[in-house]
Amino acid sequence: MHRHEHYTDSIFYQIEQTAKYCRYLGFQVFQKLNIEITPDEFYAMDIIMQNESICQRELAKLILKDRPTTGRILSSLEEKGYIDRFVDTKNNRLVRRMRLTDSGISVTKNASSKIKDYISKLPKIFSDEDKAELINLIMQFRQSLEKEVEMNI
Repeated sequence: MHRHEHYTDSIFYQIEQTAKYCRYLGFQVFQKLNIEITPDEFYAMDIIMQNESICQRELAKLILKDRPTTGRILSSLEEKGYIDRFVDTKNNRLVRRMRLTDSGISVTKNASSKIKDYISKLPKIFSDEDKAELINLIMQFRQSLEKEVEMNI
């Protein structure tokens, strides 16, 4: 007998639900650990730390947020003194780039340390090898989706 696969049986649904749980856990962990920035601000700062002088459009693509939302995140970080934004040129066009301030670097490293410490105390579900393989498989899946998805960021 042929069994019809429901959407809820698909890998798309399972990954989407898992991502939602990760997002909720992220907000709860940030509150519990009294981290002074939001998860979205942390993601942006972590990426900026890795990609100094990144432009807003590139950042938006990496955090999967539209440009206005990315702009609001960056404005908040700039008001808090965690980033500096400056104008530069790319292909003869003006672009806004950003870098972390010393305070921003400190906040990012502190948040990262707290998060890593918290995660290290969670029960181990996967071995290090299984975790690496899972990350690799998810990245391959995401990269195949990136070729199919049109995003206007």
